[in-house]
Amino acid sequence: MNQTMITEILLIGFQNLQDLRFLVIFMCLVMYFAAMTGNLIIILMVSASHHLRSPMFFYLCHLSFSDMLLISNIVPFLVHIVLFSGGLVSLKGCMVQFFFYGVSATTECLLLTAMSYDRYLAICSPLHYATIMSPRFCLYIVVFCWSLGFIITLVPILLIQTLWFCGSNVIDHFFCDLGPLLELSCSDTSFVKYEVLSLSGLLTIIPFVFIVVTYCYIFVTIVKITSITGRQKTFSTCSSHLAVVCTYYGALFAIYVVPRRGTSLNINKVVSLMYSAVTPLFNPVIYGLRNQEIKATFRNYLLMYRRKSIK
Repeated sequence: MNQTMITEILLIGFQNLQDLRFLVIFMCLVMYFAAMTGNLIIILMVSASHHLRSPMFFYLCHLSFSDMLLISNIVPFLVHIVLFSGGLVSLKGCMVQFFFYGVSATTECLLLTAMSYDRYLAICSPLHYATIMSPRFCLYIVVFCWSLGFIITLVPILLIQTLWFCGSNVIDHFFCDLGPLLELSCSDTSFVKYEVLSLSGLLTIIPFVFIVVTYCYIFVTIVKITSITGRQKTFSTCSSHLAVVCTYYGALFAIYVVPRRGTSLNINKVVSLMYSAVTPLFNPVIYGLRNQEIKATFRNYLLMYRRKSIK
């Protein structure tokens, strides 16, 4: 209790980047603006087009917003840290950054689960799809995903508020992740770690198992289709979502599930950078390049814009 309480935290990010500093900043800014532009285009097209009013695109719209929240929370301050070889943030500001990071990550897990259930109903039970996936039901699911993401992330934040932070105020990372933040505490953090481990375990394992089971049923249904053309068309409707799921959970497990013993801290930071900056790019890229409806809608809007500009 005689030690000074921490009020500011120094994030040192990536060290020894003097020669590559501006290259890293340039790449981060390119990824940031590309991800923001791509996800914003998806949101605007889904909101404005009557051809993209299906439940799948409704979930995709919220998935894009979650990605925008994630990358906006991490990358701008990362650029500041790389530019000035470190960045100071208040303890409360650090908790706020972790809160928005946790909300976006948690909500994305739940939204991907809802999207897999949507694909399951559309392919395995098409006769009941319109009845079950009503607009009101889709709205309830989205509200549930965001509310649960908010509540689950708020619990560790409230627990962290009870801890005492003293001693060193340096975090060898580029954002306020929970693990490095708890290492600065002079209090017993075992309860917080167990609570977060149990919640995050349930929140990642249960949705992942649910997604795997639904896709097992989807693959069995696809195999039973006799027409090769029909089989390819049916699989193409869920391949984009499956690609996003594999990318998202692959990065998530690499950061928080794979043991870190013998792993360089810089490697962990690179994987975290891939998750927080590169993963939000995959949503518009995969859905934009692979989904025929989005590409057709985007071409139609371009043609309309050109006609108006000519007139």
